[in-house]
Amino acid sequence: MTAPNALDHVRPVFRRIITWGAVLAVALAVVGGLIGFLVADGPGLVGGLLGAVLSVVFLGLTAVSVLVALRVSKGQMISGAFFGIVMGTWLLKFIVFIVLLVLLRDRDWVDFPVLAIVIIAGVVGSLVIDVVAVAKARIPIGVRLPGDGNDDSADAGNRAPRI
Repeated sequence: MTAPNALDHVRPVFRRIITWGAVLAVALAVVGGLIGFLVADGPGLVGGLLGAVLSVVFLGLTAVSVLVALRVSKGQMISGAFFGIVMGTWLLKFIVFIVLLVLLRDRDWVDFPVLAIVIIAGVVGSLVIDVVAVAKARIPIGVRLPGDGNDDSADAGNRAPRI
């Protein structure tokens, strides 16, 4: 028995995640940039906007990596190619994130606390988007359940009674 092809069922979920991620990016840019400007003038504005951009780029990379991995693995989520692409992208994002934070840490033109707060808000927002999109998705898993109308009548007497 082969695993069900998840490509057709998962693609709309990740498109929804990318769409809501774009909405989150705009909200982060507006709110983070405005609050950053009010708190720390120009560097605060830059920190808020840069935090919004980084948040949406990393959110988008996750969704795109899953879509690419599904296409490469022909929809088989248990494929080594699927895990290699998704985990490789995650590792690349982690390394780039650390490098960017180290490079931006002591710059005068960016307010680091505002940048960090907006990035944290973006991570929490993207997690909420992921959870809501996946929880509301109706993805079939290809498993027959008892009582779904496809039971053999010969097996009916061998089942444990319902309590």
